[in-house]
Amino acid sequence: MQSTDRDLSIGGPAHCPAEFFPALDALAFLRAAFIQRCPEIDVVTDRGTALARLGSVHRATADTLGFSGIPFVAAEQVHGSLVARADTAETAPIPGADGLITNRPGLCLAIYVADCAAVYLADRQARAIGLLHAGKKGAELGIVPRAIAKMREAFGSDPSEIVMQISPCIRPPNYEIDFAAELLRQAREAGVRDVFDCGICTASSPQKYYSYRREKGRTGRLLALAAIVQGPYGAS
Repeated sequence: MQSTDRDLSIGGPAHCPAEFFPALDALAFLRAAFIQRCPEIDVVTDRGTALARLGSVHRATADTLGFSGIPFVAAEQVHGSLVARADTAETAPIPGADGLITNRPGLCLAIYVADCAAVYLADRQARAIGLLHAGKKGAELGIVPRAIAKMREAFGSDPSEIVMQISPCIRPPNYEIDFAAELLRQAREAGVRDVFDCGICTASSPQKYYSYRREKGRTGRLLALAAIVQGPYGAS
């Protein structure tokens, strides 16, 4: 299932384009977005500097998309399989984590990627969500089934009630393996029925996406966001 783009240029140069996924937009309790490349920001540098430069524009874009006033909760992202439960706003990334889960409204899960996939999980029955950083290593370590098991333990989630969406990520022929396909396989094996993949390769679309491989590590990061909302989409 393809994603849909939204042009935020009317907001001025302090905003980035973003895209959305129909399978997630259909869930009334969930607000989810995927912020694309920010053309006005120089990111030909190391990861830390790039994220610092992108920080204010990412926040401004998120506010425009309806996340205004909702604090980000981020993971350290060490290419592991630790999935952490987020219950309160955190000022620093959660150490050692590559995945986040929550059932608390008022928190925005945030994952940065630049060829790895952002994997969205949403339990429509328990109204719980997850957001994972998953690439080749994450697939090998089984971060998706670990997250599903964690949601079952923490929130009583039934895998058959979970919707999973994979963001743009690097894919063959620009990468030697199709880890997105493996993530989908693992989710189905874990009992998830509703699995979706936008099918977009980050390395093939330089105007829209950062790509760690294509840009040899000196690039920015795309930002995946997911939050539970109490009102209709666009309301807090």
